[in-house]
Amino acid sequence: MEKVIEVQHLSKAFGTHEVLKDIDFSVNKGEVVSIIGSSGSGKSTLLRCINLLEKPSGGEIIYNGENILDDKHDIYSYRTKLGMVFQQFNLFNNHDVLSNCVVGQMKVLKRSKAEAEKVAMKYLKIVGMEQYINAKPKQLSGGQKQRVAIARALSMEPDVMLFDEPTSALDPEMVGEVLKVMQDLAKSGLTMLVVTHEMSFAKEVSHRVVFMDKGVIAEEGTPQQIFNNPTQERTREFLKRTLNPIS
Repeated sequence: MEKVIEVQHLSKAFGTHEVLKDIDFSVNKGEVVSIIGSSGSGKSTLLRCINLLEKPSGGEIIYNGENILDDKHDIYSYRTKLGMVFQQFNLFNNHDVLSNCVVGQMKVLKRSKAEAEKVAMKYLKIVGMEQYINAKPKQLSGGQKQRVAIARALSMEPDVMLFDEPTSALDPEMVGEVLKVMQDLAKSGLTMLVVTHEMSFAKEVSHRVVFMDKGVIAEEGTPQQIFNNPTQERTREFLKRTLNPIS
């Protein structure tokens, strides 16, 4: 399998607080990897380090065979290869849906307006938002905003899509529509790294699941291995809490 991103001995500290400790894992082309774990386990920080929104304290991030933390590497170019979808939608409130998906293409990728609009419409259709192109974000539901945010990231045509708990800010009835879009993207062969609290998505859609605890990868494996036969007691405790709601 072709490795797209490989993290080696990655660490991140905020002052004396070590959030990530000696992280090693990789993402293969066309693979969906879900990262699960309790709040504060370092999941989102790991994603932000991979996207260089946070500067790692140590280790390497290998992208297509090159360490992007090397001073010689073009970080700006690397960032254009990664799409990022956040918990909060981060849409431009003064732009309509179509413009939200066009601005970045024109500014970063130097596409013409016509070309950018064509690409944006392609991805807005994929996420089921093509009929809302003239709407402003304030006119949309949370689920619709997140679908636009996904289309905006896809419009940059990245090699890898990073999702940081994309459903955590949504009302429960809107979670399904976003997960359906992500499931369809996974089926299309898109490379995806997903931090999620949605255990059903991690179990049914992922190729691999990474369980993080207190800044380390406590366990990783196939969804079947992690959910049906975890080897670590901490993983078993976490899954028991999240999969067995109080009756």
